[in-house]
Amino acid sequence: MAGWEVRLAEVAERDFRSILAWSVERFGAAQARRYRDMLVGALASLTGGPMALNSKAREDIAAGLRSLHIGGRGRHVLFFRPSGDNVIMVLRILHDAMDVARHIPPRD
Repeated sequence: MAGWEVRLAEVAERDFRSILAWSVERFGAAQARRYRDMLVGALASLTGGPMALNSKAREDIAAGLRSLHIGGRGRHVLFFRPSGDNVIMVLRILHDAMDVARHIPPRD
């Protein structure tokens, strides 16, 4: 079976850029690159499908929603929904201290 395509919603792309910009300001360019690599690795792990290692169903927030915590010392979580055409749409990349329900769009 072919791998899954991972797409980022526009707001998730903004999340990604904001996380990296904040990381550069706070920790420097070298650390921001390492964190970027962790984020990219987490996104790449989703190409294996929505049941990626350590992903969790988040039906408590929205139907069909799943999450994947960024590994290592990462404090961010990918929130995504699979679709029937082997696409995983990453809706948001949020800090683990955020009120997730406020930032996840309703299912279309």
